[in-house]
Amino acid sequence: MNACLILVDLQNDYFPGGSMELSGIGAATANARMLLEAFRKKEAHVVHVQHIAANKGATFFLPDTSGAEINQQVVPLADETVIVKNYPNSFRDTPLFNILKQRNISDLLICGAMSHMCIDATVRAAFDLGFACKVAEDACATKNLTFKDKTLHASDVHAAFMSALSGSYANVRSTRAIIENRV
Repeated sequence: MNACLILVDLQNDYFPGGSMELSGIGAATANARMLLEAFRKKEAHVVHVQHIAANKGATFFLPDTSGAEINQQVVPLADETVIVKNYPNSFRDTPLFNILKQRNISDLLICGAMSHMCIDATVRAAFDLGFACKVAEDACATKNLTFKDKTLHASDVHAAFMSALSGSYANVRSTRAIIENRV
């Protein structure tokens, strides 16, 4: 097994004061930081994914803004890979797949934001590309959504997407369980 931690979109716009604050982003990032430290300690592979808005009318992750920067709690080290993406799927139009294959990566641990969008799209794509996936559910965050005049609380959105990924697409576990099982 050759594993890689993929941290998706843990960028300033998702934090308090940003353009798209997420529910639970502080706790999720603290857990992502613990996973990052565990991978660094093992000298295991880490990839940071950074979304840069490319579509007209975007309101967050705008190019060359502090909101698009990766949050200081999980800032990449000089030797860690940073992939820039423009779509929810971290593999679409990026070198991520080739980088992972060149490093003989077979297992991915994925966390970040948003649970219902980029985490979901990235996990499903990774599974379809043949990777064994784990998701650190408490190292992911999302927001309230509205559908047919009904507001769905972020915790319900998160639970729905984690349950949909669990089993078929990924082994969805807590940060503690992942670390206790030696990442």
